[in-house]
Amino acid sequence: MSDFSDQEYDEEQEGTEEPELDLGDDEEEQENQEQEEEEKIPENSLTEEMVAEGLSLLCKTGNGLAHAFVRLDAKDKEVTDINILASYIHLRYIDISGNTLRDISPLNSLTHTLTLKCDRNLLSSAKLEELPYIQNASFTNNRITTMAGVSHPLLEVLNMSFNEISVISGLEPSKLNRLHTLELRGNKLTTTAGICLPNLKNLFLGANMITTIEGLERLDRLTTLHLRDNQIEKLDGFAETMKSLQYVNIRANGVTDVKETSKLKCLPLLRALVLSDNPCMDEDDYRMEVLINVRTVERLDKDEYSEDERHEAEETYDQRRAEALAAEGTEEVIHDDEDF
Repeated sequence: MSDFSDQEYDEEQEGTEEPELDLGDDEEEQENQEQEEEEKIPENSLTEEMVAEGLSLLCKTGNGLAHAFVRLDAKDKEVTDINILASYIHLRYIDISGNTLRDISPLNSLTHTLTLKCDRNLLSSAKLEELPYIQNASFTNNRITTMAGVSHPLLEVLNMSFNEISVISGLEPSKLNRLHTLELRGNKLTTTAGICLPNLKNLFLGANMITTIEGLERLDRLTTLHLRDNQIEKLDGFAETMKSLQYVNIRANGVTDVKETSKLKCLPLLRALVLSDNPCMDEDDYRMEVLINVRTVERLDKDEYSEDERHEAEETYDQRRAEALAAEGTEEVIHDDEDF
């Protein structure tokens, strides 16, 4: 038994409900309404008074010769620009979520930034100049359409969920060498292609429109893959090179045939698989068939496999293999007779 089973996962939190989408004229009308509302947003600059209210955590400055506040909480202020922040060069922890920002370029001068939260704004891009020390960045619930311009050498966690990204592109491996967790839930992705990050360990792609799993074979350090709430029917795209992958969540997709799980047997460390809310769950002996196909799995959905189940799966596998070999032998004899 691996120590993987000691890790706790709440399947109810792993994915998110896929946003309801209006179609056709309704969608166009909604977009027009949103655009009109945005045009009515009054200009509201972040002020010194607002900044003063949000500053905390007094620390030594980089040269150790003075002290400065390094944390700023400026969320939910309804501000449209943060130009004033360009002069607060000692900030390290910044939260400007819940505003109406379209431009965050004043942050380019804040080279000591470690953590940045820009959730719930009106950003169309997360592009910033290289911030040499930033480790965690979040841009959820914006209008971002591209991942280009995110190139920070020490970045470890990047969250761009609930935006309008349709293609994963612009991620430069050489500039994101430390990135281990990438969240892109609730975007408009149709494929997993475009990710080539050498140290990525956790990939969250739930609540998209993904139909094809591809381009992941170079993620040899990936341990956790979330694909919940997509439109996947076939489980192609997994490879032996994904030698660290232990947890795969494909809940609420369109997998109709439990035999598709045999395509996961190439994953040597796969321990936990979530397939609930797929049509294949209705097949007879669903749990047993999955275990026969992927014998490294220790837990399916929320339930651990028992020793009795494992023993039965082993026996069934051996029996089927013997029958297959016997059938091949008979076929060879028939072919030999035909040669005469």
